[in-house]
Amino acid sequence: MVKKKSIIMLAMIMAMVMIISACGNKNNNAPAATKAPDGGETSTNTEQGALDTSEAVKLKMVFVGPKPVDYDSVFAAVNEKLKAKINVTLEGEFLDWSDWAQKYPLKLAANEDFDLIYTANWAGYNDQALKGGFLELTEDMLKTYMPTTWKEMSEVNWDQAKVNGKLFMVPQNLGESVEKLILYREDLRKKYNLPAIDSPETYANYLKAVAANEKGITPFTPETGDWKMHNLDRIMLKQQYDWNLFDLDIPLGFKITDEAGKIFNVYETPEFKDLLVYYKDLADNGAWSKNVLNNKNDHQQDFREGKTASITHNMGTLGSLMALMRQTNQYEVALADINPNSKKSQAVATQNGVSVHATSKYPERALMFIDLMQNDQELHDLINLGIEGVHYTAVGDEKFQSTDKSPNYTGFSFWGFNSPLNRDNESFPEEATAMQNGWDSSVYHYPLETFVFDNSKVKTEVANVSNVMLRYAIPLEYGVIKDVDKGLADLNKQIKAAGIEKIQAELQTQIDAFLAAKK
Repeated sequence: MVKKKSIIMLAMIMAMVMIISACGNKNNNAPAATKAPDGGETSTNTEQGALDTSEAVKLKMVFVGPKPVDYDSVFAAVNEKLKAKINVTLEGEFLDWSDWAQKYPLKLAANEDFDLIYTANWAGYNDQALKGGFLELTEDMLKTYMPTTWKEMSEVNWDQAKVNGKLFMVPQNLGESVEKLILYREDLRKKYNLPAIDSPETYANYLKAVAANEKGITPFTPETGDWKMHNLDRIMLKQQYDWNLFDLDIPLGFKITDEAGKIFNVYETPEFKDLLVYYKDLADNGAWSKNVLNNKNDHQQDFREGKTASITHNMGTLGSLMALMRQTNQYEVALADINPNSKKSQAVATQNGVSVHATSKYPERALMFIDLMQNDQELHDLINLGIEGVHYTAVGDEKFQSTDKSPNYTGFSFWGFNSPLNRDNESFPEEATAMQNGWDSSVYHYPLETFVFDNSKVKTEVANVSNVMLRYAIPLEYGVIKDVDKGLADLNKQIKAAGIEKIQAELQTQIDAFLAAKK
């Protein structure tokens, strides 16, 4: 009898403990959904139950790129939906392309107050993760606060975003080409009866012809802030010779067909010396502005306005710009792949993504926000395209048409939310689509495709080398240094003094271990 009473008493105590635990566990498994002011539910359903979103939260996200003209109206619409779904409002801060590279790391180093930030492999994701700027995302967090993304994202994508085995980013959930192309004025090519632009030589002919005959038009304008290993370098070196670079802040690369993964210093190669001669010839013939090192212009805007005759970027960006210009009946434009026979590769998942700031007060709600932006069609369309009927017109479930207001909501890094819900522009050029389909059908995969360099042991050397590249390499590449041979010798001397050999040795050690583990 005593034993039976003891068992009953123990059961009652356990039940009370469970009830108290459930009431006190605010962010994990609360069973009841709360109501928004309009009467709608504000909880997000997960496999564990409904999460409590009764506390109104304001999130701040840092984007790269200019603040869109129609920011206020679009983000008001975004916030109306977010408020109803997870009781969140979002404030965006924008780092303009002209100075984002300097401001981005400073915001993290200063530990400014924000919750989310756009991140990417080309924007120093690996480095910032190692410095502690981003919150580590555990499997439990992902399953609880972003269950749809956890389900829809492939294991390969999650693995590609890990640094030293830990995850600090929610990567994009959509494959994309990493190759760079040239967008140019086809009307000018025809005007001067120039051959098709399909090689570095024919592109040089085009630039020289424009420089000699079209006063007031700059033949080529680089992307503002696109220094170090810039877009044109990637076309002329990386793509032309089937190389790859681990980090655009260091001149170390490898040939993607080399299964041994032998690293080399790009600046010591004959290919780079030949490129400097090519660049010097273009500079001497007026292919770009003499003020190119101080240029702050938006290269896409300059191209739209007829101020420049060619620019470089990826397929998606240039194709969309072509579609916009054709819609407004501007100049005749065309795409050029000047390395048509090179091997084409896809970007890894970290090409675009979103990280939670390490000091965010609301990391759970931040993850719920990302989950919606990648997987809720209405919110995904809003953050990517703007207001339907104003900035775009939906065409079925998968496409859209641009409007005259489309330029008022573009230019910044909403790509962190890329997913299969992305709509394709119905006006996207057929020739661009055909080119992309050709690349997609023959993507080249190589052993080091998913390798991530951990530069924690050589951070000082990486910073020093990066500074040398800005001071010595960029003026040399844009033809500002008259004596190419002396300029290259000075560059390599300074790079060596900055510690490039130590970085190369550390990188090679990691690559050797990575390849050995794959066998």
